[in-house]
Order: sequence, then C-alpha cells, then structure tokens
Amino acid sequence: MELLKWADEGGIAKITITRPPANALSSEVLKELSAILDEIEPRTDIKVLLIHGEGRFFSAGADIKEFTSIKSESEFAAHGKLGQDLFDRMEKFPKPIIAAIHGAALGGGLELAMACHIRLVSETAKLGLPELQLGLVPGFAGSQRLPRFVGFARAAEMLFTSEPITGLEAVQYGLANHAYPEAELLEHAFTLAKKIAKKSSGSLKAAIELLNYSKSGEFYEGVKREAELFGEVFISEDGKEGIQAFIEKREPNFKG
Repeated sequence: MELLKWADEGGIAKITITRPPANALSSEVLKELSAILDEIEPRTDIKVLLIHGEGRFFSAGADIKEFTSIKSESEFAAHGKLGQDLFDRMEKFPKPIIAAIHGAALGGGLELAMACHIRLVSETAKLGLPELQLGLVPGFAGSQRLPRFVGFARAAEMLFTSEPITGLEAVQYGLANHAYPEAELLEHAFTLAKKIAKKSSGSLKAAIELLNYSKSGEFYEGVKREAELFGEVFISEDGKEGIQAFIEKREPNFKG
C-alpha cells in the first residue's frame, strides 16, 4: 500500500488516507481501499473499521488532475462506477465503518464518508459537494446519498451553491452523528469503536443488512428479513451468551 495504511488496534482496523496535501481520492486510492477491505473482511478478530485522513484533511475530494487524463465519456463513467461500487460495498460491509472527519470532506471525500455507517466530525470541519463549481456533478453516488441524510431541499441547496457546511451544522442536519474539538476527534472515535466492538459480530452483520433495507426503501422486504435474521441471531451461540449475560448481570463474552 502506497496511499493508504491500516493497523489492527485491538480489534479495530484504523485505516489512514496518506496522500498529502489533500488526500485526494484517485483511482489508485480507491483500489487500495478495496484491497484493504478484501484483507479485513474475512478476519474474525477485526470487529470495526475506522477511517480518517492524515494531515490537514479527511479528504478534499477526487483527484481533479487525474480527470485531465480521462478522454472519453465511457472512461469517465467507468471511473464513476469504480467509486460507486466501492462505496456500495462499504455501505453493505458486514463490519461497522466509522469515518472520523477533520479539516474537510469535500466532493469524493464526502461521498466516501457518506458510505460509512457512522460519521464523527470536528466542529470546524467543512463538508460539501462542490462539483457544480467545476461544471461537474457528483460521480460516486453523492447526489443520491446526501438527500437521505439532510433532506431533498437542503441537499439541493448544497449541490446548487457548492457551499460546504460546518461539522456542527452536519450534526444539526443529520449528516453526522457527533461533533468534537478537532484535538479530541480520534479519541472519541476510538471510544465509540471500542463500544461497538464489544457486540457480537453476527448481530452487527445482521443489523447492517437490516439498516440497508431501510435505505433502499424496501420497507416490507426489510421487515420480512428482520424476522428471519432475528431468528438466526437469537439461536446463535452469541445470542444465547448475550441473554445469559443479561440474566446474570455481567458483560457478555461474544465469540463471533
């Protein structure tokens, strides 16, 4: 890996974008992130993923210089599909993914963050989709995910004006979960990741699948699948352990 690095920190995979100064999302960054997911997915000892950026930014967007080397409409479409497929995989990834956003998450950087299950931000971070400022539109499903979080009207305003919002506004609008002073962001992110990592990997995987039914709008299909997964999780060893631990008033010891 040349543009990303990751380390196992007690069952939490800390993934760092290391492409200064802006941590721009080139096609190579996307491919490296996909390779890291390939490596992490089968590992039973990794429970949660935490993504952040090295230096000043989470990610200030796609690699605009790379765009100048793309000559045809089909090549642009293929580049967009590369990001869309990766972010769709992240949204459905069987392990929770947390984005810890400082500095800026703009364009492709925000699209990456929106593909994560949880977003924590620094209070002064800037989040936005400025593609229209360049005469472009979002290419990694940003136009579809943003309205789910902030609503149609606010998403339209953010897209049409290209103006970012602050981390505090992102929490207010539903785009982020919590905002913290930048110096405390990673500490709070790890605290949350550790809390999630105590849960059963089987129930976390099931919960992610069920949450994605709600995003697709397939409410009744999601309700049906919820009943099926409720049964599967309930009779699992972790399910039995969780219930027994509750009865015995102790912390559960999940085995995954």
